[in-house]
Amino acid sequence: MNTAKTEQQRLASMLDKVAIAEGMSRTDVDGVEVFRASSPTARAPIVYLPRILIVGQGRKQAFLGGETYVYDPSNYLVLTVPLPAECETIASPSEPVLLLSIQLDQAMVGEMILELEDYPRSDTPTPRGISSTPMSTEMAGAVIRLLECLTKPADSRILGRQCVREIVYRVLQSEQGGVVRALASRDDHFARIARVLRQIHIDFAKPTSVEELARKAGMSVAAFHQNFKLVTSSSPLQYIKRIRLDQAKSLMAHEGYNASTAAQAVGYESPSQFSREFKRVYGLTPSEEAERTRARLVAS
Repeated sequence: MNTAKTEQQRLASMLDKVAIAEGMSRTDVDGVEVFRASSPTARAPIVYLPRILIVGQGRKQAFLGGETYVYDPSNYLVLTVPLPAECETIASPSEPVLLLSIQLDQAMVGEMILELEDYPRSDTPTPRGISSTPMSTEMAGAVIRLLECLTKPADSRILGRQCVREIVYRVLQSEQGGVVRALASRDDHFARIARVLRQIHIDFAKPTSVEELARKAGMSVAAFHQNFKLVTSSSPLQYIKRIRLDQAKSLMAHEGYNASTAAQAVGYESPSQFSREFKRVYGLTPSEEAERTRARLVAS
């Protein structure tokens, strides 16, 4: 059996031991979570956060801007900015999806690039904030070392962040590492859009305009709109709408908000407009979607 196949099987076995519960679970290492899903989920809207997503078993697919991004034992997913997209899970009780999620720390990326003296070039094309990258032998080895740490609390505390650091380094050195390097550039178009996206996530309920967002990015409205769509595959106003709807969905499912209070909390002045736009995205009314999400949480 070749080395790659052996490491793939070992990674899946280790992840199976760590990801015991259904759904997403925290670990003893900050920013690191594990996920298990024993049943498939149809393609549905989701907001991805900046993460490195590594699948040990099963298969997931992200859909954005007419492109499909596969993450499975042969490919991992890197997300450098928050992205509204769609996701599908291929899983079964006999072959559940087993996934490792690592929060992408921009400070760690910047520090590492300084140590590498590998500064992002400002003349490179603006990349999209998502990429699917083949799993290398070096990357698999780094992931296995992190999973080994997660089985021992002391190892997690002492060695966990170093293992995460090695994984981030492997991502930077991969063929898709450019999208992560772009985060560290102060003047690069991608970095400017990324800063605006982070601000949108903080102030999503506040009224804003494309002109105001463009000023924050230090761009003309035309340049901002063009680069925003290159990174997110969405217009600024469509993006804000999806973030607000996703936040409202979470408030209804986890905090007990009704449709009216959730709409107000995320910045909608008209509950009827909120309900129409919510159903257009999720295919259900706000109350129906909240009930379905709560039922899923109880079942898991």
